[in-house]
Amino acid sequence: MVIQTVPRRPIGAAASLSIILDSPELQGLIDNLEALRSTGRRGYPIRSLIGACLVKSRYAIPTWSRTTALIADHAALQSALGSAPSVHACYRFARKLRQNSPALEACFTALAASLRAELPNYGQDIAIDASDIMPAYANGQRYLSKNGPLRERYSDPDASWGHRSAISTRAAGSFYGHKLQAAVCARTDLPVAWRVETARDHEASFAIPLLDAARQRGFAPQTCVMDLGYDTDAIHAGVEERGCRPIIPLKQTATVKRGDHRPPTCEHGTWVFAGADLKRKRTKWRCPHAAPASKGQLRFACSPASVWIKASRLHPLIPRQTKRWGDLYRGRGAVERCFGRLKHEYALTPLRTRGLERVRLHADLTILATLAQALARVRTIPLAA
Repeated sequence: MVIQTVPRRPIGAAASLSIILDSPELQGLIDNLEALRSTGRRGYPIRSLIGACLVKSRYAIPTWSRTTALIADHAALQSALGSAPSVHACYRFARKLRQNSPALEACFTALAASLRAELPNYGQDIAIDASDIMPAYANGQRYLSKNGPLRERYSDPDASWGHRSAISTRAAGSFYGHKLQAAVCARTDLPVAWRVETARDHEASFAIPLLDAARQRGFAPQTCVMDLGYDTDAIHAGVEERGCRPIIPLKQTATVKRGDHRPPTCEHGTWVFAGADLKRKRTKWRCPHAAPASKGQLRFACSPASVWIKASRLHPLIPRQTKRWGDLYRGRGAVERCFGRLKHEYALTPLRTRGLERVRLHADLTILATLAQALARVRTIPLAA
């Protein structure tokens, strides 16, 4: 699998900000939002407010107050933005973005189309997973104090309790907050589709909607890599119906323990994979013992020498025994790298906002900065193959 990486060399924060704001994709968002302005006293330019959103993510700042303070003290940023918005203007602009989400979605579609033009492999192979990296900016404890009264009011009523796995020195356990469900390109580590849900929602129920969202943005994924938690018949069938090959390891269900997933065998050994018919949704398996009979032909010991098996969760069109399946499954690390960069480099966490709509907008603006900056880099710096 050919990997195309987005250059990691910095262009310069203020210079890259000007390039991003001058791009046709961001200019389209600015024009759409300018058309929604009402009559009355004219406030800060839309370009400056969008630039403030990019500064917040680019400098990994969790709050609007610190973002506006940085812009006010940074002459180069003020020059790139055209002005220094106030903190109240940024809060009002965030509310406007929540009320006009189609304009933001149109910008994401335009960014995706431009990135596909620059990176032809962008979105061909995707990895889907959920991350528990968004603990709520709230206290979710049921009681106000130990053995005290029940909590009647939660500062973030949309958050919920969920389970998270162990990472490094952190033990597995529960957390109160939200989850980021994302489909990420396995070749470029860039997000393709995403959504924010509460912590109690199981990630397996969002795999097919994420794949549909990617297709709505113009992507045509050929393979979709997921971890063990997504191994269900419904997900396998749903991914195949959309012309995509699922790459998912098997759970130890009763059928797997019984050995129904193994390839056919005979007295000559385990049969080998001999190709797949994508139209008929079947894989071909052949007896391993063959001797040359004449030029271009083989004589097999078994009769019939091959058999077709219908594709299913146990027997996918890309068999788990093949090297190609292993190479594709290693691409699942792309989604983990993407989560790490969003968290540590673009201030996805710590959250300093409450409510599902506000948290979703925070994630959207973070990913907007990620995709816009990646596009600016590939346009100005030669690609690293």
